[in-house]
Formats: sequence, C-alpha cells, structure tokens
Amino acid sequence: MSQLTRMLVATLTTLALLLPSLATAETWTIDPAHTVSGFTVRHMMITNVTGVFEVTKGTIEYTIGNPSSIKADITIETKSVNTRITRRDDDLRSDNFFNAEKYPTITFKSKRVQNVTPAGFELVGDLTIRDVTKEVVLKVDGPTTPIKDPQGNRRVGATATTAINRKEFNINYNRVIEAGGVVGDEVKINLEIEAIEKKS
Repeated sequence: MSQLTRMLVATLTTLALLLPSLATAETWTIDPAHTVSGFTVRHMMITNVTGVFEVTKGTIEYTIGNPSSIKADITIETKSVNTRITRRDDDLRSDNFFNAEKYPTITFKSKRVQNVTPAGFELVGDLTIRDVTKEVVLKVDGPTTPIKDPQGNRRVGATATTAINRKEFNINYNRVIEAGGVVGDEVKINLEIEAIEKKS
C-alpha cells in the first residue's frame, strides 16, 4: 500500500468516526397530552401515596441514534399536582409543600450524559424546586426509535426515574406520629415523556 493510499484510508476513517458528532441535533417538543410527571412518597411509614403533575412542558435536543447528544429543558407546573384527593392537593399547593403561587414551576435543565448503554443512559442536570437547585441524576430508559403519528409527525418516547430528599428542597413540613413522620423524606420521581420533532 502506497503512502498516498494509507493517507486516504486514514482520512476516510477519521471522517467516518466524526460524522455522528457532526450531525445536527434535532429539537423535540414535549407533548403535554402524553407526558406525565409522577411521584411516590411514603405515608405514615406504612404505605405509598402516588400523584402526578398534569402539565409538563419543554424541549429536548437529540440526534437520532446518538444518546450522548441529548439535552433536556423541562418545566413542570406545580399547580397541576393531582393525587385524586382535593384536600390533599390544596395542601400540596400551599406553603406547606410546593407553594404553587410563589413557585409556579419545577424545572430540570440537563448538563451532561453519562453511562450510555444499549438500554439507556444517565442524564445529569439541575433540578429546581422552590428556588432551590440541586444536581440530580435521571436514569433514562430509551429513547425509543422514532415513529410517525397519523399526522405525519415523528415522535419518540422515554422513561426517566430518580429519587430526591424533599427536605433538601425546603419542603420541610411534617407531623410526627408514633411510627415517625406522616410524610416520608424520600420522593421517587417517574417521568413518562413523549416528544414530537419540531418542524423547521
């Protein structure tokens, strides 16, 4: 093999390796109608109470086939909390918990992707609740292969989970009973996300 041929092969190999990173990331808009932000917390240390925030919005930057390209900017409306019990939901919207009037949103802004596997990856980012920001790690299952809906829009889906200590975000209210606190400190979070490719 001549020196020129070797140089051409090396150049083509380098270009092939660079092509995925050179691809332009697409913008995907979270579909609030098919996205749910759920949570689970212990009640009186004997059972779990679950709830959802019914309004989740945001955008995701993603190059198909390259999970490392993902960047997420997610906003959850605190007033949309729903645990199926009106009295409890009103309490959650109050200053005892989220104070939805003063802090109308919970936000997550991604910073980096790590530990990519064929099944998923971890998305590290800043979670802000009640104006307190902490770094959290979302374990992501997905994203799925894009499909087209009946209107011709491309859609992808993913599931993301994490757990936080609510007191680290100044959600401190509690009543103490014999078994301990009425509300557990650990909150498990589950996001079921469906996003639509934004057309240029």
